[in-house]
Amino acid sequence: MRILTYISSFIFLLLVLTSCSGKQYQTLFEQKTANTDTTSRKTTGDLSAYRIKPQDLLQIRNLQNISYVVDAPQTGNGTSVGGGGAIQTYQVDEDGSVALPVIGHVAVAGLTRSQAAKLVEDLYRKNLLKDPIIELKITNLKVTMLGEITGQGNFPLIKDKTTLVEMIGQAGGLTKNANETNIKIIRGDQSNPQITVINLRDVSSINDPRAILQSGDIIYIAQNKRSIRNENLQNITSIAQPVLLLINTALLIISFSHR
Repeated sequence: MRILTYISSFIFLLLVLTSCSGKQYQTLFEQKTANTDTTSRKTTGDLSAYRIKPQDLLQIRNLQNISYVVDAPQTGNGTSVGGGGAIQTYQVDEDGSVALPVIGHVAVAGLTRSQAAKLVEDLYRKNLLKDPIIELKITNLKVTMLGEITGQGNFPLIKDKTTLVEMIGQAGGLTKNANETNIKIIRGDQSNPQITVINLRDVSSINDPRAILQSGDIIYIAQNKRSIRNENLQNITSIAQPVLLLINTALLIISFSHR
């Protein structure tokens, strides 16, 4: 019976340990420690330096006319969404040009967003509009958020110099299991990916130029040590519980048979 008591106590203790999850504290931006990464220390690029490519989607509008680029938008590559005050998008063709109302095909591949906006503005000023103010955005650029983040998935990258902290906010913030000292930004092609590790406990990470996001970035938030430890313990318990239950049952049968 004494052995049975010990076995039963062990099982109870194991179940208690696996059911407990300690409180997680997200102590962001406190420790002023150096960030670690596997890339060079040079400043990374940002969205303002992005060069337009074929298949990109451009949102173009004349701020002097909030409805459309021109008064009577024409059909073509431009796609009108909704009614008055609609936003139109235009896809860049394989030859690097985009078809716009009235002025026709405009070569934009290889230009930055601001360069393309100025080019379109000058063409409309020359051919049609008086003092146009052209706003141009690239709407298909995105980053991917994975790991211990409230909202995983793809998020559009519209604003120049969008930071890691801003994107985490858009995704709903970190989960309680996140390791805020180990946030990886993965960029580059598959054959030569570059990984930057950002420590959000470091207040300097707010202004870290390496944390300015680029289109195609994958952001991965790892689990903290406590979460990993609890998960491993749960995995061990899920395997051990059936065995312990069989042992406990066998001991009970043996105990009753010797009475």
